[in-house]
Amino acid sequence: MLDCVEVQTGSAPTAAVVWMHGLGADGHDFAGIVPLLRLPADRAVRFVFPHAPRRPVSINQGHVMRAWYDVRDEDGSRVPDEAGIRESHQHIEALIRREKARGVPAAAIVLAGFSQGGSMTLHTGLRHPERLAGLLALSCFLPLADTVAAEASPANRDAPIFLAHGLHDAVIPLDGGRRSRDRLVELGYRVDWREYPMPHAVCQEEMEDIGAWLARAWSS
Repeated sequence: MLDCVEVQTGSAPTAAVVWMHGLGADGHDFAGIVPLLRLPADRAVRFVFPHAPRRPVSINQGHVMRAWYDVRDEDGSRVPDEAGIRESHQHIEALIRREKARGVPAAAIVLAGFSQGGSMTLHTGLRHPERLAGLLALSCFLPLADTVAAEASPANRDAPIFLAHGLHDAVIPLDGGRRSRDRLVELGYRVDWREYPMPHAVCQEEMEDIGAWLARAWSS
């Protein structure tokens, strides 16, 4: 089981958010955003912020850092490591199982993430065998997009998906996010797409939109 930072908005949580950080960060990276979401006070939520495994990252000269998967540079294109993605998928599935064991049903669990963490949210959530409350993926892209149609679980065909991207993102360009959105829509998923005037980051307006989306996801 991955080590995690946990934040609860009340005792005896009935809902959970498993939120994956980006490349080189750790679980503390987003722990401070919980109050910014302004969630309804009548639902206790457990936020789980796991630390990704440490691994060498090719695009960063092989330096060891927390990463959900390796990324290689091939002729100027960033190529994610499929084996790493599938390994991290299993780590995230273990976190979902733990939330269920602690009394939170799958239908009340949201997978969330930023950058690499957002890509892992999409990869794992679309394949999860039980209906989740929703998928929240920020400033990322859909990994292994050519395998989704064959591997996706029917259980989450109608799960709400919140995708957001910065207009000035130089790390994962906006076009990559838009292509991922288009692929998901083409496959029949319900996508709430947002763009914000920011770089590879998050902003206050985005946090407010996420808070409202979470409240809807848990009430649907």
